Amino acid sequence: MRVDTDFLIIGSGVAGLTLALELSEHGTVTCVTKRTREDSATNYAQGGIAAVLDPEDTLEAHVADTLTTGGGLSHRDVVEMVIADGPARIRELMEIGAKFSRTLDSEGNETDDFDLTREGGHSARRVIHAGDITGREVQRALVAAVEAQPRITLLEHHMAIDLLELSKFGGERRVAGAYVLDEDSGEVLTFVSRATVLATGGAGKVYLYTSNPDVATGDGVAMAYRAGALLANMEFFQFHPTCLFHPKAKSFLISEALRGEGGVLRLADGTAFMERHHPMKDLAPRDVVARAIDFEMKRTGQECVFLDMTGESADFLASRFPNIHERCMEYGVDMRKDPIPVVPAAHYMCGGVVIDLDGKSSLPGLWAVGEVTCSGLHGANRLASNSLLEGLVYGRRAASSIVASAGLEGVPSIPEWDPGAAAPSHEAVIITQNWDELRRFMWNYVGIVRSDRRLMRAARRIGVLQEEIREYYWNHLVNRDLLELRNIADVAELIIKCAAARRESRGLHYTVDHPDMDDEAFGGDTYIGRDVAPHVRKR
Repeated sequence: MRVDTDFLIIGSGVAGLTLALELSEHGTVTCVTKRTREDSATNYAQGGIAAVLDPEDTLEAHVADTLTTGGGLSHRDVVEMVIADGPARIRELMEIGAKFSRTLDSEGNETDDFDLTREGGHSARRVIHAGDITGREVQRALVAAVEAQPRITLLEHHMAIDLLELSKFGGERRVAGAYVLDEDSGEVLTFVSRATVLATGGAGKVYLYTSNPDVATGDGVAMAYRAGALLANMEFFQFHPTCLFHPKAKSFLISEALRGEGGVLRLADGTAFMERHHPMKDLAPRDVVARAIDFEMKRTGQECVFLDMTGESADFLASRFPNIHERCMEYGVDMRKDPIPVVPAAHYMCGGVVIDLDGKSSLPGLWAVGEVTCSGLHGANRLASNSLLEGLVYGRRAASSIVASAGLEGVPSIPEWDPGAAAPSHEAVIITQNWDELRRFMWNYVGIVRSDRRLMRAARRIGVLQEEIREYYWNHLVNRDLLELRNIADVAELIIKCAAARRESRGLHYTVDHPDMDDEAFGGDTYIGRDVAPHVRKR
C-alpha cells in the first residue's frame, strides 16, 4: 500500500520529535518508529544537556572544551553554531513543558537557578539535568507535544527497510520516501514523501556490551549507505567508561555525572588509578577513562573496576541520583556504602551520515539529524552531554532547509514492495548465531583498543557473515530481527573499513600498531560510501 506524506521522519528521539514539531507548521508529518514512541536512546539519557546557562560560563569556553575533546577533527563552524543555539533550544523545551532540576535554598525550597553539574572534559558546570533521568523528561515533554499536534502521525512498530532512491526506478538521483514494514500486519508499506529524514539514532548493538537500548542497530546509517549517501568517521565509536557490572543488569548506565560530583575510580584493592592516566584524573574525557579502565582490567585480570561515591553524603546521593540509586539497590549495591562495580560499554557513534549545517545529506531529498549523523560537532570524540544538545539544535535547523526544498515533481512510478519467492523462515537460529558472532568479534577485534591484525581478522569475518546474511535476506520474508541483523552487519563493515584506513591513534580510535597521532597524513575526516573507498580527506 502507498502512503503519501509531506515529510517522513524515521525515528522518535529528541532530534526526530523536535523536527516533527517544527515541520508540522508546514505540512503533514509522518513519524515512524520501530518499537514504541518512548523507545529511543534519548529516553535512557541520564546526565543532561550541555549549554552555557551560568553567567560565569562562556560560549568560548564550551567551544574550546568541545574542540579539545574532538581530537582536532571537530568543525569549528559547526561547534560554534550548535553551542550558540543551545540556550535558546533549552528554553523552547521548557516552553513545551520540560522541567529541569533547580538549586535549593537553605530551607530546601527550589530557587530560580538551574542545578548545573560538571562532567568529564568540561571546564565549568554547564550540564542542565532533570535528576538523573534527563532523557526521560525530554522524551516525555516532546511526545506530549507531538501527540497534541494533529498534523503529526506517529506510527509505532513500523520499521524502515530501505530508502526509495528514485534512480533505481528510472528517475533522478534523489530520495522520495522509504519502504516500511508494519510489524503488526506484516505488510510492507510504500511511504512517498517530499522530504525524508533519518533520525534513527546510534548503533551500540553492533557491540557485545553496550549502554544503548535494543533499538540501536544503526538502521539509518545502513539505509543511507545502501542508498548511496556519503558517510564519515565510522571508526570513532565512544565507549562509556561506566556501565553497571552485574549478570542481571542489562545495559544500565552509571552516569558520568557521578564522577562530576566527586566519584573516584578504584581497583578492587581500593587503589585510585586515574591519576596515572590523565592530569584531570576522574574527570578526564571519556575515551581516556574508557582506555584506562580497559588497561587496568587487562593488567590486573579483574572483571571490572569500582566507582567509589562513599565520600559523598548519603542523603545527597539518594536525592541527586534517585534512579541510579534505586536500580543499584535492586542488584544489591548500595552506593552510599559500597563502590559500584563498573565496566566500559559501547555508548555513542560519533560518525554517520555526512550532513551540512542544515542537516542535508549528500543525497537530494534526504536529511539526517542526531546521532545517525556526522555533523562535524564531535570530531574524533564527543564531549559529554553534547548529544542531546546536537539533536535539539539540528532538529530545529533542518526544518527551514526542508521547508524551502523543492517538492516532488516528475516522480517515476514507484513499485510496491515485491517479496518475490521469499518464504517464511523456520531457521531463526541462523539469525541468532550471526548476531552473536558479529557482536562478539566486534567487541574483541574492533573495540576500545585495536590492532592491524585484529582489524584484518574482523574484515575476513564480516565478509563471510555478509554473504550468509544476504543469502538469508533474499530467501526469506523480512521481519525486524532479520532487518536489524542486516543493518548491524553493514555498520560493522563500515566501522572496520574506516578503522583500517586510519593508521594513527586519535580520540576514540586507538591502535597499538600506530599509537601516535599523525596530523600530516590523517588530519581530517574519514569518508566512505557505497561507491567511495574509505579515505581520510585532510581539511
